[in-house]
Amino acid sequence: MANSDESNPLLPNQEEIEMANEKKYGVPVGKNVGAPLPAAIPVGWTTDGLPVSESMMERTHWDSGLFSCLGRNDQFCSSDLEVCILGSVAPCVLYGSNVERLGSSPATFANHCLPYTGLYLMGNTIFGWNCLAPWFSYSIRTAICGKFNLEGSSEALARSRGCCGSLVEDEVRREQCETACDFATHVFCHPCALCQEGREIRRRLPHPGFNAQPVLVMIPPGEQTIGRRV
Repeated sequence: MANSDESNPLLPNQEEIEMANEKKYGVPVGKNVGAPLPAAIPVGWTTDGLPVSESMMERTHWDSGLFSCLGRNDQFCSSDLEVCILGSVAPCVLYGSNVERLGSSPATFANHCLPYTGLYLMGNTIFGWNCLAPWFSYSIRTAICGKFNLEGSSEALARSRGCCGSLVEDEVRREQCETACDFATHVFCHPCALCQEGREIRRRLPHPGFNAQPVLVMIPPGEQTIGRRV
């Protein structure tokens, strides 16, 4: 019976089964069973919960430097000047606008601009400088780096100066160091940090008010009359 089954032309033979498995799984079956399976492709996860490949996990740089207050001479030059003026005169408005573009949720601007204004006034009245608002606003820098996969301060130091290498390798310690660096950046260079974040967000995200769907208005044709020749 075994010979009749193997010689049956309606049944696939063993070689065809092994070739099909080799094409499907990439590992020869039956010839080298003890061979190790191919290594899985390393993947990571985005802030939206989607897997990304190793090439996409490479950190990108900020579009402009921390002290590039006037921005760059490109199509966003007018927006960069607006950001610079707001960061110098009305940082509460710039911070609220940055969070609004980043979050795109209702009442985001007011929920962040008003508390920032209160802390700004308290800091300048009691201590003589804006030392309280950075405690409230530094978290947006961490959110921007996570959303756009930007290089943090500790990673920039490790790349340029060769220091903080052990902190960068450890994921938990790297996040803690990045949070501390973001807080220090907002405390000591607060207007520059807000302006850099504003330039980065405006280059990557449109204003939520521009995302509305266009409304199509259909105008009926006018009344048509047929002229008669006399």
